Amino acid sequence: MQLQNIESKIYEIRGQRIMFDFDLAELYETETKYLKRAVRANIQRFPPDFMFELTHEEWDSLRCNFSTSNQRGGTRYMPFAFTEQGVSMLSSVINSDKAINMNIAIMRAFVFIRQYALTHKDLTDKIKELEKRYDQQFSNVYEALNYLLQKDKLQTEQHERRRIGYEANNGK
Repeated sequence: MQLQNIESKIYEIRGQRIMFDFDLAELYETETKYLKRAVRANIQRFPPDFMFELTHEEWDSLRCNFSTSNQRGGTRYMPFAFTEQGVSMLSSVINSDKAINMNIAIMRAFVFIRQYALTHKDLTDKIKELEKRYDQQFSNVYEALNYLLQKDKLQTEQHERRRIGYEANNGK
């Protein structure tokens, strides 16, 4: 269950899988401001490929997915987005037992997602290879499916015709 919880907090932004500072703070059982403070104190450990701050436009487009409001009406600072390497680097900055154990679980989630993506890519490649090899057979199947779909569409259109005949006037 913990792996699924972590996976639900991994997003893709700028073509990278990331985790937000507020999600990491929740998993580490700390406040976001303390996590950000620790990162800023060690900013040299977080180059742009490890961590970046979202732009206002990116945050506005994503904000509806999160419940981030506080008493003042929302976040005042744009969230940090940590890549897999950035999350790994956090273990050297936040050094509690909870953070270390959670980092191990997060790394396992990133690895699981990467393995799933590779498996999915292999299946896609195999299907494309089959399509190339048996192109004529696939096109015959596509033609048959299109014929059946068109046939069904014509039959439903015929059944929806307006009936001819006498209609009783319903009080009009």
